[in-house]
Amino acid sequence: MKHGKKYTDSLKAYDRSNLFEASEALETVVKTAKAKFDETVEVHVRLGVDSRHADQQVRGAVVLPNGTGKTVRVLVICKDNNVEAAKNAGADYVGEEYVQKIQTEGWMDFDVVIATPDMMGVVGRLGKVLGPRGLMPSPKAGTVTPDVAKAVTEAKAGKIEYRLDKTNIIHCPIGKASFGAEKLQENFDALMNAIVKAKPAAAKGQYVRSCVVASTMGPGVRINPTRFGA
Repeated sequence: MKHGKKYTDSLKAYDRSNLFEASEALETVVKTAKAKFDETVEVHVRLGVDSRHADQQVRGAVVLPNGTGKTVRVLVICKDNNVEAAKNAGADYVGEEYVQKIQTEGWMDFDVVIATPDMMGVVGRLGKVLGPRGLMPSPKAGTVTPDVAKAVTEAKAGKIEYRLDKTNIIHCPIGKASFGAEKLQENFDALMNAIVKAKPAAAKGQYVRSCVVASTMGPGVRINPTRFGA
C-alpha cells in the first residue's frame, strides 16, 4: 500500500523495530498525528487466547477517566418508570417503540444501546442488526441493566466496550490526539488494567502477546507487552 508524505515522514520519527514503554509510545503517536482533523488514538492488543472457545472469551467494559472525546448518542429501550429515569440521565432516545423503528426503517442514529432485562425478549429480535455492529446490549458490558440512569451516565462519560475479534485481537479507542500523552496514558492504563483482570483461567502462556497504539492516519507504535505482567 502506498502511503502519503505525512505518513512516510512520521515513520522517520521513531525506530519501528523498538518496543516502547506506553508513555513513550503515546508521545510518539501524538507527535505523528498530522492530519487536519483531531485523530482518534486506538489500542490494538493481541491476546494469547483462542476466541473459538467459550472459556477463553475476553469481553467487558470500562469507563475511561478522560472519556473518548466523542459525543455518544445513547438509545435506551425500556418502559414504565425507567423511561423518565433514562431521560433525566441524558439519554438521547428512550422507549420501546425504537425496536420497531430499527426493524422497519433501518434507523441507526445511535452509538450505544442500553436495555432493561424485561425488554430483552423484544430486543433479541434485533440481534442480526445490532450484533454485527457490536451494538447488542449485554450484561457483561453493563448495557443490560435495571439501573438505566447509571448506564446512561457511564456511556456519556466515556464507557467503552472491549471484546476479542476472530483473530484474538481487541481494538479500542482511548481518546483523541488533542488529549495529549498524559491523558491518553490514563485512559490506556484503565483499559489495559481491565483487559489484564479479565484474563480467562483457561488462558495458557503469555496473555498479552502484542500491543500497538496508533492514530487514525498515523503509523502504529509497538509497546513492550512484558510490562503487563500477564
